[in-house]
This record gives sequence, C-alpha cells and structure tokens, in this order.
Amino acid sequence: QVQLVESGGGLVQAGGSLRLSCAASGSIFSINAMGWYRQAPGKQRELVAVIPSGGSVTYAESVKGRFTILRDNAKNLVYLQMNSLKPEDTAVYYCNAEIRRSYHSGPYDYWGQGTQVTVSS
Repeated sequence: QVQLVESGGGLVQAGGSLRLSCAASGSIFSINAMGWYRQAPGKQRELVAVIPSGGSVTYAESVKGRFTILRDNAKNLVYLQMNSLKPEDTAVYYCNAEIRRSYHSGPYDYWGQGTQVTVSS
C-alpha cells in the first residue's frame, strides 16, 4: 500500500508565505514525477507545479515567480514553498506522485488527502 500525506496548510494573509510538505510512504520501488494540484470551490482541479525525477520543473502561469517546488528523492518528499500569496490562491492543495511499486508494475497515480490553504485579503 502507498500513502501520500500532506501537511502545512492553513490561513495566511495576502502577501504571506506557507510551505506545504508531502511524504510518500509504503511499498515504493521508484517515483517518477511528483507534483501539487489545487482545487478551489466550484472549480476543476488544476496543476500548480510538477517536478519529474529528471528534467525541468513545470509551473502554472499563475504561480510562476511566487511558488517553488522542491523534492527530496532520498526521503520521498516533495515541498511547495508559496510566497506572495494572493486570495485567489485559496484552495485545497493535493499532492500527486507517479509511483512504481515494483520493477514490473506501474507507474500509477497516487493522491494525498488534500490540505486547505486560505489566503485572506
């Protein structure tokens, strides 16, 4: 079994910062891409940032220059540093990882339970 557990959400004023963390655990052979998505009320889930096991990072246009995604491969961790937060960043943030559980399987998508980020104006 594989689990993704997020932490670090909360309430912050506009212009403030938050750091989200996501830890992958369980039966993991390897992890390809890891990323963060978000879903605001009444909207579809959207990509925020994704970091592959190798290669360049992708950011949504709306967060470029403000958010940074980082990854610790040795510990199966991914972080999202969010600076200069805006009210429109308010959403539930979900961690995602493409995980292979053995040499012969996957990769399959796994999701965390989500963490609420609320930015007040």
